[in-house]
Amino acid sequence: MTAVLLGHVWSLASVSALRAETINDALVKVYNNNPEIDEQRANVRVRDEDVSKAYSNARPKASISATAGPQRTYIRAPAGMDQFSSRRYQSDKYSGDPVNGNFQLQFPVFDGGKTRGALSQAESAVLAARANLYDMEQQALLKGATAYLNVLRDTAVVRLKKNNILVLREQLRVTSDRYHFGEVTRTDVAQAESALAEAQSDLAAAFGALENSMSVYVQVVGDEPKVLKPAPSLDAYLPALRDEAIAIALAEHPSVVAGFHQIDAASAAVKVAESVVLPTASIGAQVIQQYDSYFGYPKTRQFGAQIIGTLNVPLYQGGSEYSSIRQSKEQLGQARLHVDVVRNAVRAAVIQAFSQFTTAKAAVSFGMKAVKAAEVALQGVRDEAAFGQRTTLDVLNAQQLLLDARVKLVTAQRDKVVGSYAVLASIGRLSYATLNLDVTPYDPAIHLEQVRNKWVGFATPEWK
Repeated sequence: MTAVLLGHVWSLASVSALRAETINDALVKVYNNNPEIDEQRANVRVRDEDVSKAYSNARPKASISATAGPQRTYIRAPAGMDQFSSRRYQSDKYSGDPVNGNFQLQFPVFDGGKTRGALSQAESAVLAARANLYDMEQQALLKGATAYLNVLRDTAVVRLKKNNILVLREQLRVTSDRYHFGEVTRTDVAQAESALAEAQSDLAAAFGALENSMSVYVQVVGDEPKVLKPAPSLDAYLPALRDEAIAIALAEHPSVVAGFHQIDAASAAVKVAESVVLPTASIGAQVIQQYDSYFGYPKTRQFGAQIIGTLNVPLYQGGSEYSSIRQSKEQLGQARLHVDVVRNAVRAAVIQAFSQFTTAKAAVSFGMKAVKAAEVALQGVRDEAAFGQRTTLDVLNAQQLLLDARVKLVTAQRDKVVGSYAVLASIGRLSYATLNLDVTPYDPAIHLEQVRNKWVGFATPEWK
C-alpha cells in the first residue's frame, strides 16, 4: 500500500525517470547549501580567533616610535656676581630639527595565569560552538526531510483527490442515466452533483497545500522538487526503548555537549578574573637614537640602550577586580544550571518525538487495514445499489470513507518517516555520517589549526 500511495506520486509522463531524486539527494543539498548551517560555521570560525588572541598574550610585543619637528630653545642662566653683588645672567638661543627614534621589545614572563585561563576559556568556547554547529546541522537536515515528505504527502493527496473526482463524475453519469430511466429520483442526482462540487473544492485546497509545501522545500533545500522517490523510515537506527533513547540523548545530544563546554569556559573565566590580583612580571629592552635633541643643541647625537625587568604587584584597584571575580563565579553557577535546563528540554523532546513516532507506526498499521476494509465496503455498496438495495447517498458516503482512509494512511506514512528522523535528531545522531550522505564533510578543526599559531596576517584562511 505504501508503494501505491507514496511511490511515483510525483511522476509525470513527460518527466524522465533519470531526474528522480531521493531524500538523501535533497539532504546533500541541505548540508552543502543551507544558509543557517553556513552561518553557524562562520560563528565557529569567529570563535577560533579567540584562541589565537589568547595565545597572543604570551607572545612578545614590539613597537617603534619616532618623533620629528623643529625646535627652538632659549636658555638664560646666571653667570656670577659683580662687585656690586648683583647677579648677572647670560642667555643663548638654539634652533634645530630634532629627530628621535625608539624601539621597544617586551616579553611577558608571568601574567598571573591569565594566558592559560584565557586559552582554556577560548578552546572551550570553540568546542561549544562546534557542538552548536552539529545541532544546527541536525535541525537543518530534519527540516529538509520534513519538507521532502510534505511534498510527497501533499502530492499523493492531490492524486487521490483527482482520482476521486473522476470516480464521482462517473457516479454522476451513472446516476443521471438511471434518473432518465426512472430508477432513481432527482434527489439522487443532486446528491451526486453536490459530492462532485465538494470534491472539486477539496482538490483546490489540496493544490494550495502542495504549493505551500513546495515553497518550503525550495526555501530549505534550495532547489525545486523534481521526481521524488519514496523515503524509507529510519527504524534501524533508532533505539528500541524510550529510556534507552533518553540515556543516549542526555549523553550525546549536541546541546548537552555544548552546555558542558560552556561550563568549562565559565570555569576558565574565573581563573582569568582571579589573575588580575596576582603579580605579573616581564622583561624588555629598548633602543633610543636621537639627533639634535639634547636641549636643542644642533649637531648633537644621543644613543641609548636598556634592558628592563618589570614586576607589578597589584594592591588595590578600587574593588572592581573583586567584583569581576564574584561575577565570573556567578556566571559559572549559571552555566551549570543551564545544563540542567538543557537536559530537561532534551529529555522532553525525546519523549515527544518517540511518542509521535510510535503513534504514527500504529496509525500506518491500522490505516492499511482501514483502507482495505473501505475498499471492500465500497464495492459491496455499489453491488447492492445496482440491485436497488442501497441508495446513491450510501455509495457516495462509502466513496468518501475510502478517500478519507487513504488520505489518513498517506499522512500516517509521512508522519512515521518524519518521526523517525525526529527521534534520531532528538538523541543527537541525525548527521551526514548516520545517513551516509555523499558529501565532503566540513571539518571545523582545520580552520582552528590554520589560525591558532598565526602571528601576523590580515587575510582569512581558506576554509572550504
